[in-house]
Amino acid sequence: MNREQLERMHSDKGFIAALDQSGGSTPKALASYGISSDAYDSEEKMFNLVHEMRTRIIKSPAFTNKKILGAILFERTMDSFIDNMYTADFLWEKKGIIPFLKIDRGLLDQEDGVQLMKPIPGLTELLTRALKRNIFGTKMRSVIKEFNESGIEKIVNQQFELGAQISGHGLVPILEPEVDIHSPDKVKCEQLLLDMILKHLSKLNDDAKIIFKLTIPTEPDFYSKLISNPKVVRVVALSGGYSREEANKKLFANHQLIASFSRALVEGLTAQQSDDEFNNMLGDAIESIYQASIS
Repeated sequence: MNREQLERMHSDKGFIAALDQSGGSTPKALASYGISSDAYDSEEKMFNLVHEMRTRIIKSPAFTNKKILGAILFERTMDSFIDNMYTADFLWEKKGIIPFLKIDRGLLDQEDGVQLMKPIPGLTELLTRALKRNIFGTKMRSVIKEFNESGIEKIVNQQFELGAQISGHGLVPILEPEVDIHSPDKVKCEQLLLDMILKHLSKLNDDAKIIFKLTIPTEPDFYSKLISNPKVVRVVALSGGYSREEANKKLFANHQLIASFSRALVEGLTAQQSDDEFNNMLGDAIESIYQASIS
């Protein structure tokens, strides 16, 4: 574990940029970026186009470590290059931004009110490769749709079990048990989720290091106990389908909770924009998310 990166992630101001759209969400991400499915006729071309989009974001003069602590990468992005450097090396060595890796393979169908993660074949090999690529930590997402004690318990158990494997490889896990913002039981789900997380944390060794990525809570400062836990490096918030404006507004009300936005970060960016237009719009987005993250 890189101690300099750990200290920066724990103490510095800023937020995490989520640049980890996977195969299933890539066509939608490209369409939002102004590239229709007519522009590619193979998965390879599709991923090349989305890597060009991510490269444009990462290389932008607006994308700096003054506002951004880390960036979450898709597996193919980790194995791709920017200016003849692996993406993670470019992020850290050229930008001073900490690289993370999305490792989940998507979600199972809903059962007991939740969507667990699909099995992750070859996880040991992936984590070993991530270390070689100088990745600092990993991220994995599951989703809570309804209030169901059994389902939420399964979500938390799965997240912590995988987190233990990741920590065992010297990486810092980001556990992401998302609560759907449209859940009619969002408040109840958040309360039970927090209780179960704190219970699991109490059983970990004192030197455990975990990051949590959670839905912005309905009650402001709801995760303050989690944020102050000595085993928690950081608690970050996903935008969860909120617009950037709405996500920022909600984030402002939660002190020391920082952003880890994906769609809300790249909202409005298109391939057709000039570099000046693109960089200015990205800069405005980064500034607004940064200000919400340092409240």
